[in-house]
Amino acid sequence: MGKRIVSGAVMTALLAAALLTGGIVLLAALLAISCIAYRELCRATGVHTGKGTGLLDNAGYLGILCYYLLIGLYTPGTALPKEGALSLSLLLPMLLVAVLMLMMAVYVFTFPKYRSEQVMSAFFCMIYAPALLSFIYLTENLRYGVFIVWLIFISSWVCDTCAYFVGVSLGRHKLAPILSPKKSIEGAVGGVLGSAAAGALFAFFLEYLAVTDETVVWAFAAICGIGAVISQIGDLAASAIKRNHEIKDYGVCIPGHGGIMDRFDSVIFTAPVIYFLARLLIGA
Repeated sequence: MGKRIVSGAVMTALLAAALLTGGIVLLAALLAISCIAYRELCRATGVHTGKGTGLLDNAGYLGILCYYLLIGLYTPGTALPKEGALSLSLLLPMLLVAVLMLMMAVYVFTFPKYRSEQVMSAFFCMIYAPALLSFIYLTENLRYGVFIVWLIFISSWVCDTCAYFVGVSLGRHKLAPILSPKKSIEGAVGGVLGSAAAGALFAFFLEYLAVTDETVVWAFAAICGIGAVISQIGDLAASAIKRNHEIKDYGVCIPGHGGIMDRFDSVIFTAPVIYFLARLLIGA
């Protein structure tokens, strides 16, 4: 437990530093985290089975790098066009199609080294963590994004904490008895309510610092409450993958926690949800 607390504190401090700095530092941090998560997922799903990296793995790394370069180039303040032949809305789908074709080319020209399910898993692994985690950076670039981005972690990590303590104290009914026997419906409800309350409290203090719109308290509470529901699905989804492939942890890079996927499983799901809810409810 001591190792878990220390490593958790160090990880939180590094993440907070990246969020407070923002810009290229945050983008680089997310790129590194995404590459580690991709490697963990590839190992878990059987895409990568040996030492080093293979051509199929490398196609995914190339796709992740190009994806983050595009996201970084099209942040607010750049002179790149919003519409037309070089618009991000056109380039991102082109990139995804190109990566899929590259992976299929590796599959064809190295046949029978890889199986078809490995190619499908590699493409899924590239989208699952790397693309969804990029919404942390996209959220930070919204109007009031430097504040809204914290809701991603409030709705996931506060939910985890509240769900644990409420579940231990009051848990009676299993949430997913086969997949995660220790999780309870009471704990899940406690996690949602705790996250909503934390979001409202965060907004309450934020009003005195930067935002004068009184509706932000209710908006932040709603965003964190919905995000908490989604975060628990993200947690269970990552657990289901581990169960399918009979592994305990995705990795060992965070002592006491496991791998990046073990710690960021719920954040992966909450990041895009908070981004879209912020745009819908706050007009960010």
